[in-house]
Amino acid sequence: MSVGPKQRRAARHAQPAPPPARQKPRKAPITVDRITDAALEVVAAEGYDALTMRSVAGVLGTGPASLYAHVVNKADIDELIIGRLCARLVLPEPDPATWRAQILDVCAQIRDQYLRYPGISRAALAMVSTNLDVLRVNEGMLAILIAGGVEPQTAAWAIDALSLYVAGYALESSLAAQRQSRRDDEWVVGRDELVRRFTALPADRFPQTRRYAAELTSGTGHERFDFTLGLMVDNLTRRRPSP
Repeated sequence: MSVGPKQRRAARHAQPAPPPARQKPRKAPITVDRITDAALEVVAAEGYDALTMRSVAGVLGTGPASLYAHVVNKADIDELIIGRLCARLVLPEPDPATWRAQILDVCAQIRDQYLRYPGISRAALAMVSTNLDVLRVNEGMLAILIAGGVEPQTAAWAIDALSLYVAGYALESSLAAQRQSRRDDEWVVGRDELVRRFTALPADRFPQTRRYAAELTSGTGHERFDFTLGLMVDNLTRRRPSP
């Protein structure tokens, strides 16, 4: 006896149809962008010292060998993460009237990006990058300085000096924060204790340190950052590099 459409419909309504077979979700493919995201995730959570090919692969749920189809090595990842931070920077249209404020703002932006990821500025040190996002920032800084009347050779060296200082400042800040997070680290002392120790030094050997203990220990980190960059930038239009 043949079963007609009505009987088939009745059978469907009499009992629920079996659920469709579940398909195993496809794993997202490994890409350079995902590797960069994962690397930044590692640094944000554990600091730059924890960044390895293995730790990045772990975030992606794969093995280190899978990464080598997309990146050359750890140094390649270093360049990618610094490039990603540089891509976030907002570069102004160079203005001869405000060039000083513009270059200081770009440096502060770089500093703030570095400070979001403990120790990440180490990746920028000793790096001669051809990453386009990094080069975009160098191009922008060079344009600002030249617009301000800084001689091209001085401007070129100044970018290197400013970049080194910003990276060094951010690295020191990260190390200091790491020490302060360890309650048992006896090397961490507050300003009041530091002033006390300075003023307790032998007067015959440390007269200036004793006298100017308050000045030596004054200022927040960013105040000192602004002061140092100001010294560097203010001198750029006053001298020419030695031949």
